[in-house]
Amino acid sequence: MRELWDYLTSHQAQLIFDSYQHVSAVVQSVLIATVIGVAVGVLTYRNTAAANLATATSSVILTVPAFALLGLLIPLFGLGVVPSVAALVLYSLLPIIRNTIVGLNAVDPALTDAARGIGMSRLATLRRVELRLVWPSILSAMRISTQMSMGVLAIAAYVKGPGLGNLIFAGLARVGSPTAVPMALTGTLLIVILALVLDAVLVLIGRLTTSKGIR
Repeated sequence: MRELWDYLTSHQAQLIFDSYQHVSAVVQSVLIATVIGVAVGVLTYRNTAAANLATATSSVILTVPAFALLGLLIPLFGLGVVPSVAALVLYSLLPIIRNTIVGLNAVDPALTDAARGIGMSRLATLRRVELRLVWPSILSAMRISTQMSMGVLAIAAYVKGPGLGNLIFAGLARVGSPTAVPMALTGTLLIVILALVLDAVLVLIGRLTTSKGIR
């Protein structure tokens, strides 16, 4: 514990920077995945075959090991931030697409009929009625994707991705040295702590943006 505390105090600035990069990459990736996933869900939920295809495709992506997926992305995007973010986006799609499709199909048709009956267009009904009702389900998927992405990004150090994974890999590469365990343990603990903080933030966002009637 003494070595861990010494490492934390002597590398504080670098740890803050790495933590910022880690959180920033995860947040950006989940937001991109949310836009894509909700759009795919909206476009396919009325067609069973299209919805099943979208869900199956995103499920297949999720079965690919992180190292393998990152390796496949290197020829397309090279090394660094871009392949890391691309991998996180791909891994984040399944929960968001699935929850969007399931949520939209669960909306009571009487509500959409009532909205259309008072003159709302199809787009307005989707935006002001259906998506608002499905928002808690989408937010739940975002929480799952965020937690998963926090761990996957650590592996993205394999392609020189940003964040705390570099600290873990550097520690593992120095096994036997006095700083090996503090480096790897610090990176791991910070990822866990930041994942819990992000989850708490999303819970708070859900409370602030979801009406009491549909919580």
